[in-house]
Amino acid sequence: MTSFSTGKMARVARLLGKIIAVSSLTTGACLTPLAGTSAHADSDPAVIDFQQTVQPFLNKYCYDCHADGMDKGGIAFDELKSRAELLDRDLWWKVLKNVRAGVMPPAKKAQPTAEEKRPLEQWIKTDVFGADPANPDPGRVTIRRLNRVEYHNTIRDLMGFDFKVEEEFPPDDSGYGFDDIGDVLTVSPLLLEKYMRAAEAIVTAAVPTIARVAPERIIRGADFRGVGDKVDPERMTFYKAAKVAQSFSASQAGNYRVLVDLAVKGAFDFDPGRCRVVFKIEETERLQKELGWQDNKKYHFEYDVKWQPGEHRFELELQPLTPPDQKRTSVDLQIATVTVQGPTEKVYWTAPKNYDRFFTRAEPPKSRAERRQYARETLRRFASKAYRRPVDEATVNRLVAIAEAYNAPAGRRFEEGIAQAMIGVLASPHFLFRVEQTELDPSGGKNPLIDEYSLASRLSYFLWSTMPDEELTRLAAKHELRKNLDAQVRRLLDDPRSEALVQNFTGQWLQARDVEGIAINERRILARESNEDPRPPAPDPTGKRPFRFAPPKVQLTREIRVAMRQETESTFNYVARQDRSVLELLDADYTFLNERLAQYYGITNVTGGLMRRVTLPKDSPRGGVLTEGTVLVVTSNPTRTSPVKRGQFVLDNILGMPAPPPPPDVPPLEATEKKFDNREPTLREILAEHRDKPLCSSCHSRMDPLGLALDNFSALALWRDKELGSSIDATGKLISGESFHDLRDLKRILVERHSTDFYRCLTEKMLTYALGRGLEYYDVQTVDQIVDRLTQNQGRFSALLTGIVESAPFQKRRAAGATTATSLPLESARLVRAQTDSPP
Repeated sequence: MTSFSTGKMARVARLLGKIIAVSSLTTGACLTPLAGTSAHADSDPAVIDFQQTVQPFLNKYCYDCHADGMDKGGIAFDELKSRAELLDRDLWWKVLKNVRAGVMPPAKKAQPTAEEKRPLEQWIKTDVFGADPANPDPGRVTIRRLNRVEYHNTIRDLMGFDFKVEEEFPPDDSGYGFDDIGDVLTVSPLLLEKYMRAAEAIVTAAVPTIARVAPERIIRGADFRGVGDKVDPERMTFYKAAKVAQSFSASQAGNYRVLVDLAVKGAFDFDPGRCRVVFKIEETERLQKELGWQDNKKYHFEYDVKWQPGEHRFELELQPLTPPDQKRTSVDLQIATVTVQGPTEKVYWTAPKNYDRFFTRAEPPKSRAERRQYARETLRRFASKAYRRPVDEATVNRLVAIAEAYNAPAGRRFEEGIAQAMIGVLASPHFLFRVEQTELDPSGGKNPLIDEYSLASRLSYFLWSTMPDEELTRLAAKHELRKNLDAQVRRLLDDPRSEALVQNFTGQWLQARDVEGIAINERRILARESNEDPRPPAPDPTGKRPFRFAPPKVQLTREIRVAMRQETESTFNYVARQDRSVLELLDADYTFLNERLAQYYGITNVTGGLMRRVTLPKDSPRGGVLTEGTVLVVTSNPTRTSPVKRGQFVLDNILGMPAPPPPPDVPPLEATEKKFDNREPTLREILAEHRDKPLCSSCHSRMDPLGLALDNFSALALWRDKELGSSIDATGKLISGESFHDLRDLKRILVERHSTDFYRCLTEKMLTYALGRGLEYYDVQTVDQIVDRLTQNQGRFSALLTGIVESAPFQKRRAAGATTATSLPLESARLVRAQTDSPP
């Protein structure tokens, strides 16, 4: 006994106790840890199911590490002492994820079959999560404001105006990887003020306030052409003579007005350059002016002319006044626009641009009663479109009151009052937020359907990131949208506006939108591959040969980065629109390239600037999003690849089992490099050393093999065979036990052995994006139903899309979570009350 420590003796005692517990289980007794705490444990269906179906599974596959004195990960299944502990949702959600992913049991242990896993999964979903397959929980809904993209697109479609949201609004916060999550789309007082100002600016720019005006045509500066030498009319330097011209075709004889808008754009630092600008209409000189350095100063000139029908020529000449050798920085002249108004005689006047978007009559009526009725019709139609549902009489009355109050002073036009009321609409929470309602349910069900106007909004913002169009609204008004749901989903996907889904979903799921801003040091990266010193040679001490640092042989230019983003978007777009298997996102014999990106990748026989589908050579390692420049660049460090980032990316976005963040006291990789005194180690060597640390092993054993499999692609997304003079080793073994010897092998394993994991991960990502909320335990049933649908349909994209649109979370909401002012964020609740109690 002297060789037994106290700890070992305690473990033996506990083991004997567990043997007795298992023996009692075989004789039909209730679960031993629960026997002393629940008099009715033997009649509790959840406990009985656990004893009959789950405990034998745990005993066979899990108790070696999680029972009998062992509690790896802090989990001991035989220490669940109460029903509450037994049905701990967080615990069993982790169990479900790990068992499905093949992480548990560990690869070196005996593995359960799919048939053996099924009872465990079913018990977790039904007894622990309380899932009802016939009526899945739609989850809670946090009312969402429009994010920047949705606001921009909605204003574009409602007002016909391109509002620069990036310049006016701060970036949206993100949650669960997406920027359309209701819980994080808060409204600060500052943002509220910006919405008010934006409403005024948009209405002022977009809504005509006069019924008829002289015809107007705008000629952009880019439309002018150089006379003689090639000249850029939007960037003419003060130091070089230039002449540009353009013509205008007058269809009627009459009086015209020509408005010329120029701009001087100087560098931040002063430049002495000066020039003379001469502007001619026909052959008549109308302007001669000397200009000097300014910081984006605008100049406006107007000229009245009398024309006959036919072509009339404009000509602008820049005459330098400062010698080129005096140039310090830069100063340029830009032709912004030349606007032609006319004929100015009233007989030729027409409705201004956008007038018929807001007004249905050529001119407002004369009588007060008719004008009020016309105002009601106009504002009802506009507010119903803006609020994405019909507005009530009280709202219309308030809006008409605003319009009439503004028009009370003499001399103001009818349209000006309407515009003031429209400002109130655009500043209303009913526009800024996606307020939803439910269908009337006489049976009082706990999960009623959302009404069809809300469904129309969910569809359009999911697939278009904008408001519903007239067809969706018309079907919702007739209560026929659900009857035509399949056809409408296909119509929305076929519409060019669905490009918003491609850009916004892939831009965040695959981080494609980040590729244009990632910092990359081409010189340092290329030096690692050539095993050269990246530092410049010392300059000549005599100063006779000034050192010039030649540009790197390969440059990740803006054009290449844009093409990389378009490659990823085009791949997803092709799979979606052609209804192909989503597994082609993991591995395919094609990609999308233009000439510039093909040359960068080293692929021949691709010409032109447009992206097109290109069949890859049979031996190509490319194919699938993991080998596209977007993913490879955004998962790299500025000076080298990052197997950790790449491995974590695959775990998070492909397999759906991300590793937890590292503990705060884990030493960085750079500290590991210092152990190699005489040479710079390879990444594989550094990571192997790092994994030896107990704190690092569990996570890195999951991430590193995946990331190292991609290491043949450099941080520039180019293929390489060596780094630092050593051949790159891409072999590895997944945490689930499969071994591979290169990236092609890994992609095959992901498609053949982990397709269900990818289906589930992609479903969770897209469902999160569609719902605007993170997924919880109660969503497992919904996700499983969509995954089953994908499996039965060979992974076709339509199965994913229709599965989400037809799912309970997309179609329903909890009755208890019905939207009221008190359920909104504080600032939003105040806005709703103000909108209800007083004019907007």
